[in-house]
Amino acid sequence: MSSLMPHLPADLILAQLSRSPGNEVKSGKFDSAESPSALVANGFGRFLEHPGDLPALPGVPMGRVDSVELEAEMRFPWSGGRHPWLDVAITTATTLIGVESKRYEPFRPAKATGFSEVYDRPVWGPNMGRYTRLMHDLVAGTVVFQSLDAVQLVKHALGLRTRAEKRGLGAVLVYLYAEPLHWAGSGKPLDKARTALHRREVAQFAGLVRGDQVAFAPVTWADLVAQWARTPALAPHAAALTDRFGVLG
Repeated sequence: MSSLMPHLPADLILAQLSRSPGNEVKSGKFDSAESPSALVANGFGRFLEHPGDLPALPGVPMGRVDSVELEAEMRFPWSGGRHPWLDVAITTATTLIGVESKRYEPFRPAKATGFSEVYDRPVWGPNMGRYTRLMHDLVAGTVVFQSLDAVQLVKHALGLRTRAEKRGLGAVLVYLYAEPLHWAGSGKPLDKARTALHRREVAQFAGLVRGDQVAFAPVTWADLVAQWARTPALAPHAAALTDRFGVLG
């Protein structure tokens, strides 16, 4: 597939992407110039067969990586219904790291999302109080985010906590976001005020959930690719990624 860089294990990447209900490959969105899935697949697909090559993500405390998985379902502690899917799951001996990646989504009009009554079940344990409090504040409208999809992040944190708890691991939710200067499709510049707003809301969310069982770690794609570029074994991959997707922030 032309959307995947030639040095990557295309068959393995496509097999993992095909598992999610929002399969962008099947829908054709994967080939879009602004596809968020294509960026993730090309960035982390390098490590599916060689997870030990993935360094600790910038600012994220994590040991040697045992596995990297694209499109990982984080099931809630009940059957039926919808469960969150994270873009990447990274496992070490002690920690489960879930990665939610954003490319252009924070700079588009927000979609209406919310929580159903099932989220009020007392199943999240005593150390997720900040996330559940934020959930109730979002429902009540006392806390509002315009650019950051805080509802999605809370759901991801709850699902990540459930899977990590079953495995006896710590949990980190990584919010990996790009800050592109231009729209890939039209070439028009992005609104700098929207970029600044998104940054403020990321910091606000981090402050609201700090100290809970699932640590929240914001990371920019620019910092991640720069880290890979400084790693000799990954420098060609970082260069190819920049050539394919441009400067990410």
